[in-house]
Amino acid sequence: MSGERYNPRESEPKWQKIWDERQSFVTANDDPREPYYVLEMFPYPSGRIHMGHVRNYAMGDVVARYHRAKGKNVLHPMGWDAFGLPAENAAIERKTHPGTWTYSNIEAMKKQLKSMGLSIDWTREIATCSPDYYRHQQAMFIDMLEAGLVTRKSSKVNWDPVDMTVLANEQVIDGKGWRSGAPVEQRELTQWFFKISDFAEDLLEALDGLTEWPEKVRTMQRNWIGRSEGLRLLFEMVPSDKTDTASIEVFTTRPDTIFGASFVGLSPDHRLTTELAEANPALAAFVAECHSHGTATETLEKAEKQGFDTGLRVKHPVIEGETLPVYVANFILMDYGTGAIFGCPAHDQRDLDLARKYGLLVKPVVLPQGEDPASFAVGTEAYTDAGTIFNSGFLDGLSIDEAKRQIADYFAARAVDNRPQGKVEVNYRLRDWGISRQRYWGCPIPVIHCEVCGTIPVPKKDLPVVLPEDVSFDKPGNALDHHPTWKHVACPQCGAPARRETDTMDTFVDSSWYFARFTAPQAETPTIPGVANRWLPVDQYIGGVEHAILHLLYSRFFTRAMKATGHVGMDEPFKGLFTQGMVTHETYKGEDGAWVPPTDVVLEATGDARTARHISTGAPIQIGSVEKMSKSKKNVVDPDEIVGSYGADTARWFMLSDSPPERDVQWTEAGVEGASRFQQRVWRLVHDVVAQGDNEGVSTSAEALAVRRATHRAADGVARDIEGLRFNRAVAQIYELTNALAKARDAGAADIVSAMREGVRTLIQLISPMMPHLAETCWQVLGESGLVADAPWPEVDPALLVDDEVTMPIQINGKRRAEIAVAKGMAPAEVEGRVLGLEPVQKALEGRTPKKIVVVPDRIVNIVV
Repeated sequence: MSGERYNPRESEPKWQKIWDERQSFVTANDDPREPYYVLEMFPYPSGRIHMGHVRNYAMGDVVARYHRAKGKNVLHPMGWDAFGLPAENAAIERKTHPGTWTYSNIEAMKKQLKSMGLSIDWTREIATCSPDYYRHQQAMFIDMLEAGLVTRKSSKVNWDPVDMTVLANEQVIDGKGWRSGAPVEQRELTQWFFKISDFAEDLLEALDGLTEWPEKVRTMQRNWIGRSEGLRLLFEMVPSDKTDTASIEVFTTRPDTIFGASFVGLSPDHRLTTELAEANPALAAFVAECHSHGTATETLEKAEKQGFDTGLRVKHPVIEGETLPVYVANFILMDYGTGAIFGCPAHDQRDLDLARKYGLLVKPVVLPQGEDPASFAVGTEAYTDAGTIFNSGFLDGLSIDEAKRQIADYFAARAVDNRPQGKVEVNYRLRDWGISRQRYWGCPIPVIHCEVCGTIPVPKKDLPVVLPEDVSFDKPGNALDHHPTWKHVACPQCGAPARRETDTMDTFVDSSWYFARFTAPQAETPTIPGVANRWLPVDQYIGGVEHAILHLLYSRFFTRAMKATGHVGMDEPFKGLFTQGMVTHETYKGEDGAWVPPTDVVLEATGDARTARHISTGAPIQIGSVEKMSKSKKNVVDPDEIVGSYGADTARWFMLSDSPPERDVQWTEAGVEGASRFQQRVWRLVHDVVAQGDNEGVSTSAEALAVRRATHRAADGVARDIEGLRFNRAVAQIYELTNALAKARDAGAADIVSAMREGVRTLIQLISPMMPHLAETCWQVLGESGLVADAPWPEVDPALLVDDEVTMPIQINGKRRAEIAVAKGMAPAEVEGRVLGLEPVQKALEGRTPKKIVVVPDRIVNIVV
C-alpha cells in the first residue's frame, strides 16, 4: 500500500459525506464549552467562487478547526449577501426573475464551497433575499424609527443614471458608480436615512479599543468619520443691491490663517447661492454644472477647482478697511459645517488652486522653520505643515495652536449681526447614511404613505412586506413603482387608500447585522438577546480591506442601533479583524493584443529566460505583469479545475503557505505542484511509519529525544502561529517537522519507533486544519480512533521545548575557526578539553600551545596563541 499514491479525488468526497452524516460541524447554542465565533465575510452569489474566496475561507477554516481542537464550542456559519443590482440587471438581460437567478447561483456556489471541505455549520445558512431574513430587518427598521434613529428628509444625492438609483458617498469611486461605472449626477430627492452621524464621536473614540483590528483599517475609519474642531465665524456683508443678507457664516478649521484670507467661498447649494442664481442665469448655469457631478468628497477633491464671482464682498474681519470677494466654488459641500468657508490660498491646496485660476491674493501667514519671512513665498503647492505665524498682526510669533486659541477668544468677544462673531465648534465629515434605493431586488422599506395619517410604519403583525413575484422590468427605473397593484394598500390606521414605500433598502443594511442573525437563524425575533450576547462580538472576522468603510463602519453603527432597541447587548460587532491580501496571477497577451487565459498558455524556460506560447496554435504569447485575478484580463484560475486536478487540500495548502496572509499571493502552477508533492510526501511518511510497526516502549536515546523535541516544538509553534494568523509561518514549521521525521526515518535507528509514531500522529493533527481530507485519511491509516476533526490539539510537554544543548563558536586570535555543540551549562574545564580535541582547532593551532583559553559559559570560546 505504501507504493500507492494518495488520491484526493477519492478521499475528499468521502470525508465530506462523513462529516455531513455525523453533523461534525453543527453548533449547539446550549453547549457549555467556551464559545468561539469565527466568520468570513459572506459572498455575493454571483454564480462562481473565485480563488480569493478559496483563500478567505481557507483561512477562516483553519481558525475554526484549530479552536475546535482546543476544546471550544465553535460557531462557523455561512450565508449569502443575495440582494442587489447585479441580480436585477442579470434578470433583465436573461429575461428571468432575480430570485431565480440568485437561488440558482447559491446552489452552484454552495456545491463549490462544500467541495473545499470547510467546517461550516450549514444548518445556520441564511440568504438576505429570503423573507424569513428580511422580515426581521424590517422589524428592526421600525424599532429604529420609533427610537429616533431613522429620519426622512430631502437632500442632494448621488444618482447613477445607468443603474437609476441613489448611491451612498462611499459607493462613488472616482466620480463614477461603483457597479455601473457611469458618471454620477446630483439630484434632490426625499430619502430615508439612518442617523449614523449621531454616533460619530462614539464610533471614533471606540476605535482605540479595537486593538485586534489592523491599524490601517482604524485609520481609514478615523479619516472617514473626520472629526475636526474649528470656528464658526461671521463675515459682515458689504451692502449690495443683490441681496439683503447681512452676514455670511463660515466654518473653518484654520482660524489661525485669517490674516491670509483672500475670498469667501459658498457651496453651490448654499441659501445665498440659490437666491443669487434666481436673478443671474450665468450663476444658475454654473450651479447646474456643479450638480452634474456627484456629492462624494473624493469626487470633489479630485475635480478641477472652479469658482464663480458673485460680485458680492464681505468685510475682512481683522484688517480694517479691506474687503474680500464672495465666490461660489464647486468643491464646497453644503452638508459640512455651514456650506461656506474663507479661503486662505497659501495654506490650503483647494483654495490655492482656485486663487491661481482667478488671480486672487496668495498671502502666506505660516512661516516654516528656518525660512526668511522677507522672502518666503508659496508657489503651486500650499504650505500645510507646522510653523510660526507671521504677517498676522497681533498673532505674529505664535504657534498654530496658540494662534487658534487667541483668535477664537478675539472673535468671541466681538459681535456681527447681533451674534458673537466667532464660536468654537466640532464637526464631522461623516454624513447620515442614506438607505433609499430605487430598485426592485432589495428589502422593502416597511412604511406606508397616507394623505390622512402621514407616513407611518407597517404594523409588525403584517411583516414581512414581501416583494411581488409578478414583476416587470420593461420600463426604466424602479419596477416596484411601476407595479400595477403592489404599492396600493389601505392605511392600517384609517383605512383610506394609501401607498407603500417603493424604495428598497441599501444592500449594506442586509450585511450590517447578518452576523447577529447567525446566532439564532430560526428565531421568531431578529435575535435572541441572551444567545446573541453569548456569541458576540465575533471573535475573528476575516475579509477584504476594501470593506473598511462601507461594510465595517455600517456594521458598527447598526450594532449600536440594535443595542439601543434591545436586540443585542454590545456596541462592537467584531472583536478581531483580519484583512487578507488578494490573489494575483501573471497576465498574458496574444499577438493581436487580446488577453489570453492561463489555461491556454504553455510556459518554457531557457536558463533565466522565460517564454510562452499558445497551447493549441503555438503562437508566441507575451508575458505581462502580475495583477489581481480578474475576468477582464482573463488571468483567473477556476477553483473547480484546481480541485478536480489536485484536490481541495492542495489549493488550501498553497493559499496558506505561499506568502504572509495579509499580503497578495501569486498563483503559480509550480507552487501548486509543490503543494501537491508535499501531500504525497506526508502520505509516504505515514505509510513508512506504519510499516515499522508499533513499539509501546518509550526510548530515551538521543535520537528518540531529538524526534520528540522536534514534534513538541512544532505543535507549540504551529498553535501560536495559527492564533496569530501567521499561516505561512505555521506551514513552515510543519515543513520543518516533516523534514526532521523523514531524516530520522532514513537514519534507520531501531529505538525511535515510538517517537516516530508520536511525531507522525502529531504531524497529521497539525495539518488537519489546513489539509483536512488528507489528515482524515492518514488518521485512518494510522489506526487512530474516531475522526481527526474531533481529536484534541496535541498536548505539549514544556520540558521538550527547552534547549538542553548550545552551539558555541570558537575563536582563535579573534578569528572564528570552528564551533562546538555542548550540553547547556557544561563546566568550562570540560568545554576546554573538548575544544582542544577538535580537528579544526588542532589544525589551526599547528602544534602550538595556547597562551590563554577563555570559556564564556554557553556563549563562546576564545583561544589566544
